[in-house]
Amino acid sequence: MKWLVIFVFLFCTKCTSKAQHKTKLVILDTDIAGDYDDVGAIALLHAFADNNEIEILATISCNAFHTTAPTLSVLNTYFNRADIPIGVTKRTAPNKNCPQGWAEVLLEKYPHEITSNNQAMEAVSLYRKTLASQPDQSVTIITIGFFTNLADLLASKGDQYSPLTGEELVEQKVKLLTSMAGALGSGKKKGREYNVRIDVGAAQKVLAEWPTPIILSPLEVGHRIRTGIKLSDNESIQNSPVKDAYKIGLTKDNNIRGRMSWDQTAVWVAVRGVSPYFDSRMINFKILDDGSNIVIPGERFEYLENNRSTRKIAEDLE
Repeated sequence: MKWLVIFVFLFCTKCTSKAQHKTKLVILDTDIAGDYDDVGAIALLHAFADNNEIEILATISCNAFHTTAPTLSVLNTYFNRADIPIGVTKRTAPNKNCPQGWAEVLLEKYPHEITSNNQAMEAVSLYRKTLASQPDQSVTIITIGFFTNLADLLASKGDQYSPLTGEELVEQKVKLLTSMAGALGSGKKKGREYNVRIDVGAAQKVLAEWPTPIILSPLEVGHRIRTGIKLSDNESIQNSPVKDAYKIGLTKDNNIRGRMSWDQTAVWVAVRGVSPYFDSRMINFKILDDGSNIVIPGERFEYLENNRSTRKIAEDLE
């Protein structure tokens, strides 16, 4: 009888453990600084975590600009998750500043444990450490910036965290990559998109060699979805780094319509799925050396498209 009780206990414990993994395990890779839609995307990510839909395993910057890791520390601290590991590329480029100056304001105003990129873990090491400790086929990576870190991850060798190469580790541990990247273009005009063209070589490598399914949320989807005005005008919200980033950015841009929501769409789809807010189709495209891309026959990527009123999507995002 004693052994039966032990067996039942172990079996139920195993079932409970499996049930706990129904929440999605997520790593966010961002270029946070150049645009404030990254702030909106991170706020959305934490909202999903508050709702127990996801567990945020790490937040990582693909941008070497000096405010990036501290800004992630500000936001994770504000949302009561200061313990989320933070990584940053240790390359000197890409290095894209914050033209509206909102990042510097947030660092001056809000508490954060990481005050310098030097205090954050190197991006690929954090990826490898995090992935190696997760169940197989369990991690969703969301990239809303350049492909720099992911290309370096694919090229990485075995280390203290795993004997596997980067590509083998991704194939074993990652379930899905969702990326804000790409553009279709129109007519004879090639598609050109910022996250691709800033580090073309990295984008070419990742989109050619990544071993898991990929969902792309392209330029034309987020471009039509405007958010931020409702938030920045809400006087009941005080002492919010998210509100401050949008208010400063929208004011500096003289923007009265709201910021395009490129990065939020990638986060939404990674967590909630494509339907009912979006449609998608399977395509392939080639990234040219000048950073533009052309659509070619194939079914390599699930490519997002709008299918509902963009105002309704914006309302729900906000």
